[in-house]
Amino acid sequence: MTAEPSIVGREHWTHKADIRLFLWEKAAGASAGPRGTVLFVHGSSMASTPTFDLQVPGRTDSSAMDHFARLGYDTWCVDMEGYGRSDKHRAINSDIATGADDLEAATDYIRSVRGVESFLTYGISSGALRAALFAQRHPERVRRLALDAFVWTGQGSPTLAERTKRLPEYRSKHRRPIDRAFVRSIFTRDHPGTADDETVAAFADAILALDDSVPTGTYVDMCAHLPLVDPARITAPTIIMRVQYDCIASFEDLVEFFRLLPNPDKQFAVMPGIAHASFQQKNYRIPYHILHSFFSQPAPIYRGD
Repeated sequence: MTAEPSIVGREHWTHKADIRLFLWEKAAGASAGPRGTVLFVHGSSMASTPTFDLQVPGRTDSSAMDHFARLGYDTWCVDMEGYGRSDKHRAINSDIATGADDLEAATDYIRSVRGVESFLTYGISSGALRAALFAQRHPERVRRLALDAFVWTGQGSPTLAERTKRLPEYRSKHRRPIDRAFVRSIFTRDHPGTADDETVAAFADAILALDDSVPTGTYVDMCAHLPLVDPARITAPTIIMRVQYDCIASFEDLVEFFRLLPNPDKQFAVMPGIAHASFQQKNYRIPYHILHSFFSQPAPIYRGD
């Protein structure tokens, strides 16, 4: 049996004014393509590499970046300001708009070193909001857009209703503490049993090795400021990836957002047996398959009038 090719990671750094941002790259081999460049955008409570380059012994293709690099994509992720290896010194709460600024800086840098003009962009949870706002601001930089665990207005969301009870606390400070129990709660709040203990433990280890607190801005935005994006202004081909068990957004909320997207090249995918944090679930190969299918879809020959 032939061993899977090793995928080498490369660290990069760029600046947003005086803020230093960390980027991580895993590229396709020379013979693999590439099919395009994927930009992965992380969520509210963890940096980018634990989410997209998680290594779990015995869990084949545990790293989404490795998996997509082997499929022929060049893959990148970036730690938003206030997360992971990126700077944390400013007295701000790193809200969704700040994250969209970070994506602008990251794509400026990747364009300068790799010549990439347009990205296959995937965001999860608040990362989906960051990615959507970035796509709204810079449609020319988004070739295709995937929104996983996305929320639009927040109506009908039990998770946000519960989180709003702590809104005064989140507004009173720039950061909130996280620990192992908090990371585990991500996998129990919607539907216990969708992720295995070894993966959850490895995920917690990777997150807590980089952060013991994270910014409050995305929580404040999702509790008090939705909607943050206008579907009518998102012109890229878009897929909504909705897990079966996710109380962050109702189906009705997402279906209405989907209906208003103007590009007819759009999809709505429901992922069975999966809760929040889809790449760390037992059924993680389902989002991998959906995402690869969407990213590799051929452009239409006939578009109509």
